Amino acid sequence: AASGRALRWASGRAPARGLRASPGARTAMPSWVIDRYGSNEVLRFTRDMMFPIIHFPNEVIIKVHAASLNPIDLSMRSGYGATALNMKRDPLKLKTGETEFPLTLGRDVSGVVMECGLGVSYFKPGDEVWAAIPPWKQGTLSEFVVASGNEVSFKPKCLSHTEAAALPFVGLTAWSALNQVGGLNQSNCSGKRILILGASGGVGTFAVQLMKAWDAHVTAVCSHDASTLVKKLGADDVIDYKSGNLEEQLKTLPLFDFILDNVGGSTEKWALDLLKKWSGATYVTLVTPFLINMDRLGVADGMLQTGVTVGSKTLKHLLKGVHYRWAFFMPSGPSLDEIAELVDSGKIQPVIDEVFSFSEVPKAFLKLEGGHARGKTVISVISRQ
Repeated sequence: AASGRALRWASGRAPARGLRASPGARTAMPSWVIDRYGSNEVLRFTRDMMFPIIHFPNEVIIKVHAASLNPIDLSMRSGYGATALNMKRDPLKLKTGETEFPLTLGRDVSGVVMECGLGVSYFKPGDEVWAAIPPWKQGTLSEFVVASGNEVSFKPKCLSHTEAAALPFVGLTAWSALNQVGGLNQSNCSGKRILILGASGGVGTFAVQLMKAWDAHVTAVCSHDASTLVKKLGADDVIDYKSGNLEEQLKTLPLFDFILDNVGGSTEKWALDLLKKWSGATYVTLVTPFLINMDRLGVADGMLQTGVTVGSKTLKHLLKGVHYRWAFFMPSGPSLDEIAELVDSGKIQPVIDEVFSFSEVPKAFLKLEGGHARGKTVISVISRQ
């Protein structure tokens, strides 16, 4: 699929469309926004959010059929990462009189292409697509959203929009950690022992399925009430972190080739001792201080502190015979193409905890804020489908 994407982008003439929004008369749309950072009361519904405009030839406008919430939406609602994200939005500080508000949250989208930029030949209006929108862009809790063509992929044919919206952000986050940072792929996973910490959340449930699709042996850590779900997804061993000292439980098992840490905190202090030494074994964590450092110290000092931290930890563990890595969400249409193939082949399925209507977005945030979700919180923007 990825090679097909490349060929179609490289060949053929792009449709003769200008850089415009469609329908042309629309200037505003319904959206959930925030005007300041805070708790749930900052969420505001408006029918007057500016209609998205195509600014670059490779962009598309998507009519949102379904979106979903991720922990990053809770964090961004409270101001997490604002320093780094505002720098990304306006690196040259040209918009001195403007702020990021009103800001639309939501990263996942499943919907239909409404308009394409002049340089887009891979998609056309009417195509059913899915995507994960980067956090520095306006989000998907709106009627329409604009995305770069290289962030978008054709929706899996076997999924409804509601089902599809549960996968892009968590799928690409796990893909980044396991494949792009961790170096795991279909040809090198067979028989490898994989440990997934925090296996019942969105990223964890996707990672379990991906590793089983690639024939790895998966040990999953979650609470007892999520064990049935995680076993159903294919995990070989399920460890209840509430049933005793987790470190001691895991030490009774054979050593691992790879650890994915969705939990962070004190876990990092002992988890790397569970890896096979001097064998290329790797620990990858998705819980990093990068954005926190920039919020706390500013851009320059925050980046410096982050570099020192990751560099010292990498060297420290390398001297002990294991690899230490950080991973982050990366938007990627080609990676979603590969994920879509796995979904359509039945190897990966969405895990949905609850579906809310578009009018229930604040309620959905409260649900996510309560924690212990078993899969994703999905927002049906048009209708239950």
